[in-house]
Amino acid sequence: MKLIIIQPYLNLRGGAERVMLKIAQHYDAKIYTLEYSPNTTFPEFKDTNIQIVGKKVPLSEMLPYRASQGLRYGYNFYNMQIKEDYDVLNAHISPSEWIRHKNLRVLWYCHTPPREVYDLYESRMRNRSYRQKIIYSTMAKTYKFISNRVVKSIEEIATNSTNTQERIKKYYGKNSIVINPGIDFKDYWNEGDGKYFLCPSRLTPNKRQDYIIEAYKKFCAKSKRRYGLVLAGALSSDPEHQEYYKKLVQLARGLDVKIQANLPEKDMKEMYANATAVLLAPQNEDFGIVYLEAMSSSKPVISVNEGEPRRLVHEGKTGFLVNSPQHMCDRMLELLADKPLIERMGKNARNDVETKYSWDKFFKKFDTVIAQVKEK
Repeated sequence: MKLIIIQPYLNLRGGAERVMLKIAQHYDAKIYTLEYSPNTTFPEFKDTNIQIVGKKVPLSEMLPYRASQGLRYGYNFYNMQIKEDYDVLNAHISPSEWIRHKNLRVLWYCHTPPREVYDLYESRMRNRSYRQKIIYSTMAKTYKFISNRVVKSIEEIATNSTNTQERIKKYYGKNSIVINPGIDFKDYWNEGDGKYFLCPSRLTPNKRQDYIIEAYKKFCAKSKRRYGLVLAGALSSDPEHQEYYKKLVQLARGLDVKIQANLPEKDMKEMYANATAVLLAPQNEDFGIVYLEAMSSSKPVISVNEGEPRRLVHEGKTGFLVNSPQHMCDRMLELLADKPLIERMGKNARNDVETKYSWDKFFKKFDTVIAQVKEK
């Protein structure tokens, strides 16, 4: 199988990047990307075949950061024609699927339709200036027009979850195949209770670490036990993400809260291993590799009750689903009042991930789909 992976950027350590790495290793695939930062993504990418592609777009630097990025990504993939021999092109984060405009046999593994254009559009626009609103509104309309035309011709769409599958159907009118990502659960372990709660998510507004801090404040006001909070995740150079990071620093003042950005993977695993429990509050999450990482570390998960986490967390068995910061606080207190419950939930979580989320299961389905695309 001669597979080429198409991806706008490789500069973070996230769930999408982990899936791409596994696919690249499995097929010995080449990766076409516009941006590659070996020091801030998974180090194993250094052993893969990465080709930096793309051209600069005139005047794009005059646009706001995210608009400039989007224009450059879209322009390059829409106009790119792959000249080397291949069997299948495997597109990932949007607008990499636009590669289909001038190329055949595309399998789009959709991690999510771009949320800034769809379900998070209104909330993002509220925080932008008048000039930015005009720019982003124009670009969103253009994106939708082009994307709807390109996606109709894509040979097959696979996706990470039922939640994302529903978005694809809603926004593109297309069916897709759910192939849940896997995890190397043997690489995770449990070292007991280090007396802190862990929120392991990218430091971005839609991961809502501010929600976690609010729950933790309420917890501190009610609990006599001294437990800390660690916020640990990837932080990009995106100005909006940098501003959010500053906001979190302000919210955490006076509390036993540590904010740690871009930790090496080994350190993140140590964080999981010693946490009391994992707290997560993503906004309508697509899937959530961090849930599998927490479960592999035999830790209970307390998560917001929305998005795909409603299917990943089994209420009262592997963790809790909550509807407010106060509800999250109450569940944190409940765990500390019943230490055997922490252990039981952790064991259940580990068993659940071993049963359902191996890479063998992922590739059993992925191999079948990609073989079908090859023949189209």
